[in-house]
Amino acid sequence: MVFSERLKELREQKGLLQRQLASALEIDTPMYSRIERGERKAKREQVILLAKLLETAERELIQLWLADKVYDVLAEEDCASGVLNMVAESIREYGK
Repeated sequence: MVFSERLKELREQKGLLQRQLASALEIDTPMYSRIERGERKAKREQVILLAKLLETAERELIQLWLADKVYDVLAEEDCASGVLNMVAESIREYGK
């Protein structure tokens, strides 16, 4: 849940309230709070908007958001490290 922790940290650094970000995302405050606690996943469009609102690098937030998604899929797998290595190799060979 590195995305949610970073999100809270950035919001607090900016002195913003959860309700302010929730309003900008057009969601209610409890839903935003769940995103910040890692209980609900933000949508990609929301992550991009949050980067703008929090004046931080979009790439950083997208990477943290994606890392959380990968973690959710692989966390309980015994072969997680091997899978990640295979994916990294595939990206190097075929990816962008």
